[in-house]
Amino acid sequence: RDRIARINPDGTVDAAFDPGADGPVYSLALQSDGKIIAGGFFNNAGGQSRNNIARFDAVTGMADSFNPNAENGVRALAIQPDGKILCGGSFLSIGGQTRIRLARLDPVTGLADSFDSNANSTVFAIAANPDGKILVGGAFTAVGGQTRNRIARLDPATGNADSWDPNADGQV
Repeated sequence: RDRIARINPDGTVDAAFDPGADGPVYSLALQSDGKIIAGGFFNNAGGQSRNNIARFDAVTGMADSFNPNAENGVRALAIQPDGKILCGGSFLSIGGQTRIRLARLDPVTGLADSFDSNANSTVFAIAANPDGKILVGGAFTAVGGQTRNRIARLDPATGNADSWDPNADGQV
């Protein structure tokens, strides 16, 4: 297997699932329909040309038509309750838009929506809270229009950082 494998409950490799990627894979996310999204630093995955983000059929592992084309690495992925896909990394464009290291993608088209938080350095982690707010961690010192040292909580509608500010003294 090239950088992506699925392990069966008995510990064996699932022989039918073999997407492969030509570079490192740093993050995976599972959509409610069973499709698998991978982010990393690759140019080909699932048998297709895909730049740093791809979505795979849950049975075959082949890439589908979803192609947000991130111009640089995708390090973090999360799925919101509404199915939208949160992405973080070192990219400056993704989903057909300029998005600086943070983006939210339509789960069908892969296009970036209005969420535009602009982190000033790499985003390594993303989590979608049950209340809809978005937690991000990384190497940044500014995100969502505010000074935030390496961790922040963002409003899901505006992408702005809220008042929560733990001020981490190292990368998250």
